Amino acid sequence: MNAPALPCPAVLGHHLLADLQGVASDLLADAALVERVLYQAAQAAGATVVDARFRHFGPGLGVTGVLLLKESHISIHTWPEYGFAAVDVFMCGAARPELAVEVMRAAFAPRTLTLRDQARGPAPA
Repeated sequence: MNAPALPCPAVLGHHLLADLQGVASDLLADAALVERVLYQAAQAAGATVVDARFRHFGPGLGVTGVLLLKESHISIHTWPEYGFAAVDVFMCGAARPELAVEVMRAAFAPRTLTLRDQARGPAPA
């Protein structure tokens, strides 16, 4: 016999998708900078980092990275040759994903930042 499900709030977390365009290519190719900015973003959002993986594809090339958070994750993939970065920030609980995005906006200074917010949670019965 299964235990009854607990009542669940309609929104468990927010998944922000950010497209950063018009970023200086040297910033997007700097693996150490990208990693540092993601850690700063997690801290600003009030999130707890539990693991991290980053991969730099070579001199002048892009960086892929992910921070595994107690509250979910932050990920980034950069294309220096296009001045573009794709960022996902998914957080639940008291963490504030919008503050993570603001840290990235300040650090990477994109010409434009397109942001989509997807509320995550179970569909109403």
